[in-house]
Amino acid sequence: MGRLILVLILGLGLANGALAATGSDGGVRIKDLGRLSSAKDNALVGYGLITGLAGTGDSSRSVATMQSIKNILARFSVSLPVGDIRSRNVASVMVTATLPPYAQIGDKLDINVTSLGDSRSLVGGTLLLTHLTGADRRVYALAQGQLSVGGFSYDLNGNIVQKNHPTSAYVSDGAIVERGLETSLMSASGHVQYILYNPDFSTASMIADSLSALLGAGSARAIDAARVQVRVPDSQRSELVRFLTRIENTQVNPDIPSRVVVNERTGTVVSGGNVRISSITVTHGDLNVAISTEFTVSQPLLVRGTGDNVRTQVVPQTSIEVSEEVPLNLSLPNNSTIADLVSALNKVKATSRDIITILQGIKRAGALHAELIIQ
Repeated sequence: MGRLILVLILGLGLANGALAATGSDGGVRIKDLGRLSSAKDNALVGYGLITGLAGTGDSSRSVATMQSIKNILARFSVSLPVGDIRSRNVASVMVTATLPPYAQIGDKLDINVTSLGDSRSLVGGTLLLTHLTGADRRVYALAQGQLSVGGFSYDLNGNIVQKNHPTSAYVSDGAIVERGLETSLMSASGHVQYILYNPDFSTASMIADSLSALLGAGSARAIDAARVQVRVPDSQRSELVRFLTRIENTQVNPDIPSRVVVNERTGTVVSGGNVRISSITVTHGDLNVAISTEFTVSQPLLVRGTGDNVRTQVVPQTSIEVSEEVPLNLSLPNNSTIADLVSALNKVKATSRDIITILQGIKRAGALHAELIIQ
């Protein structure tokens, strides 16, 4: 692991993995903290066939593929027994897509295609018309198109050269929405509800207070840590889109939980700006022991009369070296930050593994006032 460590001080949006969009006053828009309860994605799935493969499709052992070929040919008045089909240019696949909220007829979706049988590669294939259904088994989109495969696999005489996964593919705009979603923005009682991406009681209360100040006392209330309910005035129900625009652009200062995320593989430490450390003293050192063995050959000179007792001998020579690094000593005052700690450790040339170990020790000592997440 390298000696370089990256420390990011994120004041906002650490729990969601990205900085939220902020306004001029430092607040975060409600649209970046949550979503309408009715605005949810929907998973679609379908079963289809890939044609045009160069002998890398499913074998005759994939009975489902052979039966699918027979069924699709029957639609074009071609009747063949399953046992007579020997094509390796066809593969059965599963097709998945995500139907976004407010999708309308004619919208295009990206699709993912994955092999279902024993196909070796989908390179060069074309997906035939495939129905994509939702959880209610209704068809919401139709998929078809040329595959884009980000890998390859070639083999000859037992030698295989492969890159990435050639049995999965992607088609940009490969599906067309055939059935739109009926989404109700407002409930029958005249309320809209926002769901927070990162549930937090303090943030939910702040959102409710900000909306009540904007729309009038009692207009919004926090139901729990994840839901905020807003009452739509009678005068705004005919202009619901404008009303929601005012809500989602209202800015609040969310309360971000204190967390420190450590990636041991890359030596990356990501910390929130409000993470504090109590007064601590750290002493850290290493003891290195190196043992090496070299084998030499002893070749004695031939001496008359020695007989069979003269022979070549392998002689091991072992050396042991012990080195102890000077331990690093570090003291931090009360209310220091993670940035102060890492900066001090970098000055004494501590490795990223050392920093991770020290953070774990500080957490166990109770001096790190944050949740420590090791990836």
